[in-house]
Amino acid sequence: MTGTSSYRLVASGQRLLIHLILLAGVSIMVMPFIYMVGTSFKPPPEVIAWPPTLLPRNPTLDNYALLQTAAPFGRFFLNSVIMATASTLGILVTSTLAGYIFSKFRFPGRDLLFIIVLSTAMVPFETYLIPLYLIAKDLKLINTYAGLTAPYLVMSFGIFLMRQNIGASILDELLDAARIDGCSEWRIFWQVVVPLSRSAISALAILAFMQAWMAFIWPLILATERQMYTMEVGLSIFQHRFTIEYGGITAGSTVSILPILIIFLLLRRHIIRGITLTGMK
Repeated sequence: MTGTSSYRLVASGQRLLIHLILLAGVSIMVMPFIYMVGTSFKPPPEVIAWPPTLLPRNPTLDNYALLQTAAPFGRFFLNSVIMATASTLGILVTSTLAGYIFSKFRFPGRDLLFIIVLSTAMVPFETYLIPLYLIAKDLKLINTYAGLTAPYLVMSFGIFLMRQNIGASILDELLDAARIDGCSEWRIFWQVVVPLSRSAISALAILAFMQAWMAFIWPLILATERQMYTMEVGLSIFQHRFTIEYGGITAGSTVSILPILIIFLLLRRHIIRGITLTGMK
């Protein structure tokens, strides 16, 4: 009994230590967001005060009112929503279709093609930014939603994620049984593959939405008119040549992060399982 009690005590101590380490890590990651939100409610003298304070001493909404007067941030927010939503839907469709094909169909050059698709994830966006802009210019996509969204309709990691998930969680025998019952390949995809891949699709939706929402370089170059700015580009208005309006930037950043937070809270139950299944054989 003494040995069992000692083992339980050691195990409890190990769990407590792990929880303390995780709590410390969470605190380190959350602290910048708390500081950002707190700064968005600070008046200008308090923003630059030293030593800095985590929470405002004299809360004010002037920084949020500044968003309405400095620029049309409502339009910027709408542009970001349209771009991120269209990009997310496009990535979900292309990644799920490609993942299904790469995992369940056999055709010549399949593995080589998949390697080529996956290798594009290692190519920085800046390396093909200029050719992409020239193509958008020739197609008259400058200052259009189609031009903003086009580069974000396919995600190589999304294809990898769905290929691994579909291959691990959906048996070939189930698909063969559906074919014997007379189902077409499209019906199998929409009524069998998609419902069974809900967790991975939810995880991919979060990643795709975040990627499009936080895009900066492409909207900055493509949107030459202020009415087509996204939130990330619009926040640069508060950065002047010699000064930065930290109150306005933090207020805009707080508003900008809300959609990502909402999407994550809605789909948080699926993201861990979806990511975990990518490593299953």
